[in-house]
Amino acid sequence: MAGSVNKVILVGNLGKDPETHTSQSGKISTKFSLATTESWKDKQTGEWKNKTEWHRVVIWNEGLAKMASNALHKGSKVYVEGQLQTRKWTDNSGQEKYSTEIVLPTFGGVVVILDAKQKDANETPQNPSTPADLDDDIPF
Repeated sequence: MAGSVNKVILVGNLGKDPETHTSQSGKISTKFSLATTESWKDKQTGEWKNKTEWHRVVIWNEGLAKMASNALHKGSKVYVEGQLQTRKWTDNSGQEKYSTEIVLPTFGGVVVILDAKQKDANETPQNPSTPADLDDDIPF
């Protein structure tokens, strides 16, 4: 049995179009910001309140990175499965900074497009299976 588990599951909407980068060694990665929003009704006022959290997502799996770059855009609703990772870096002024990200490593990680929003009306949907695609010869 494993001694610990590092797994993050998020469902949210992209805050802007994904950015794809190629490292000097030729490795492709795609990054995007993902918003998750919690809603509740205030017991005292009766009005609805929202709280939005922003998450940085980095995809190192080349196939998923290319898919995300081509299929996702600002507003896309996605399911993401990855690992929480904090890295330390130094900014231009020499100050140490920390970034916490949801990382989809080279092996593992999941991205599922939950909406069929399209960049252009002429594009085919990202999730093309519809009830019309199903076999009508099912005997029940």
